[in-house]
Amino acid sequence: MATNTQSDAGAATPDEPIHVGGEAELDDAVDTHSVVLADFYADWCGPCQMLEPVVETLAAETEAAVVKVDVDANQSLAAAYGVRGVPTLVLFADGEPAEELVGLKSEDQLRSVLGEYTQ
Repeated sequence: MATNTQSDAGAATPDEPIHVGGEAELDDAVDTHSVVLADFYADWCGPCQMLEPVVETLAAETEAAVVKVDVDANQSLAAAYGVRGVPTLVLFADGEPAEELVGLKSEDQLRSVLGEYTQ
């Protein structure tokens, strides 16, 4: 498997989603990568399960790092970002939350939003 070497802003972007276990891990990802898409999800959520292959594809094919945050295991982290429903996607650009997308989104919609920050 080829590694991504096109990163000019720190560490290479991972080719698959990173499961974070808390605020420190999310902060580390946001500090390491210039664009991070955080997928706040729950295992019991049908739309979250439908979104799973989309975020995996985005992790593999875009310059954004993708992190997964289980809201049941990280309730305080979800609350800190105002997550009231799942799936909720929070896009971080240059260390700051830049976009919030609530509900199931298409791959095209997400690519379009990511494209605004990764170009």
